[in-house]
Amino acid sequence: MTTVDVTEDTIRQTKELRDEFQRFLREYEFGMREVETKISILRDEFTHDHSYNPIEHVTSRLKSPDSIVEKIARKGIDEPDFARIRQEITDIAGVRVTCSFVADVYRLFDLLTAQDDITVRVVKDYIANPKPNGYKSLHVILEVPVFLSTGALSVPVEVQFRTIAMDFWASLEHKIYYKFSSQVPSHLVDSLTDAAEAAAELDLRMERLHREAHGSTSRQLAPPPPPRVVEV
Repeated sequence: MTTVDVTEDTIRQTKELRDEFQRFLREYEFGMREVETKISILRDEFTHDHSYNPIEHVTSRLKSPDSIVEKIARKGIDEPDFARIRQEITDIAGVRVTCSFVADVYRLFDLLTAQDDITVRVVKDYIANPKPNGYKSLHVILEVPVFLSTGALSVPVEVQFRTIAMDFWASLEHKIYYKFSSQVPSHLVDSLTDAAEAAAELDLRMERLHREAHGSTSRQLAPPPPPRVVEV
């Protein structure tokens, strides 16, 4: 067995790198919390002050160190440092907002991005322009200020807005692709595409039913124009 001598200097440098990486991830955790708080406030306001709450549920996640390393490799980032990772990888912190209807997705997007301390970096509207496999969702990269003891820091957070039907389809699609290690048989791919179309039709039917139940003049579901695909 080969014995490796580890010097105190090597141990110190390793601990410093570990601590720096933990600080790096905490910045994204704090940014994620800021977005969660903003959405929670909107949800509570709708619950108490309006007769209709468009938010069904909210989930969040922080990429693991392994996932970050894998994405660095996929993007071909040579000699990555924390500044380069901040610039190239914008979905380290993610929040998913599940809504009842498509109109709610756009309404919440407008309400969240209208806030003065929110900066919109990227908007990708996969609802208006679905992916070839049928995937639908509204993806937004936002920057939110995080106030630390060392000063203010702008942190990117990815926010995904989906309907219940879209979320169910995306969850199933993810499980299938994981099961087959992304090599999904063609007949299952075709079935997933058909299911995406069925989910879209269900969204339309349920929204029409809601409008009929609440009156055709209901302002709660009046959808704003879909956002453009924007990259800043």
